[in-house]
Amino acid sequence: MNGAQLFHVEHNVNIEYKIQTNMTIEQLKKDVRNVPDFPKKGIQFKDITTIIDNAEELCFMRDELVKMYRGKGITKVVGIESRGFILAPAIAMELGAGFVPIRKHNKLPAETIQASYKKEYGLDIIQMHKDALSPDDVVLIHDDILATGGSMEAAIELVRKLGVKKLYVNCLIELEGLDGRAYLKKKEPDVEVDCLMGIEVDE
Repeated sequence: MNGAQLFHVEHNVNIEYKIQTNMTIEQLKKDVRNVPDFPKKGIQFKDITTIIDNAEELCFMRDELVKMYRGKGITKVVGIESRGFILAPAIAMELGAGFVPIRKHNKLPAETIQASYKKEYGLDIIQMHKDALSPDDVVLIHDDILATGGSMEAAIELVRKLGVKKLYVNCLIELEGLDGRAYLKKKEPDVEVDCLMGIEVDE
């Protein structure tokens, strides 16, 4: 190509986003919106869009969740579809780890493994790519809500199928009174389960 030149531009820019905050867990809890009878009558839905649309609260949640797992050697953060996808990649980036999605049935393109669980309003199937994790991985599974523990138990089942080295579980909110954490500890006594905040089911 006559007169043409190729230019290689190397980008070595490290941008760090820091927001000064006086945010507290109690303020976060107050800002979570409760939506009665969604998605069906009798369900008290905890809407986190009211805390993720605020930059100060979003950064606070990310930083507090990251603090829990720094120094634990996390190599992969697994997020559960769909609201687990909101913070899991941010946590992974801060920990220097990769992100792995657990998706609903028939949403992943390559070969998968799957598990099913019963939730408050029906039966669901979740899947993960068969090659997403290795025996050398230290894995953190993240989701937004821990209710009865059914979806998280299924996620743990998926991750264990791939024989990882160690496994941690984390949720943004624990619905107090549904005993999800106690259920998981009984089923998976060697898995450390933590939540950033607890909210009563009817709050």
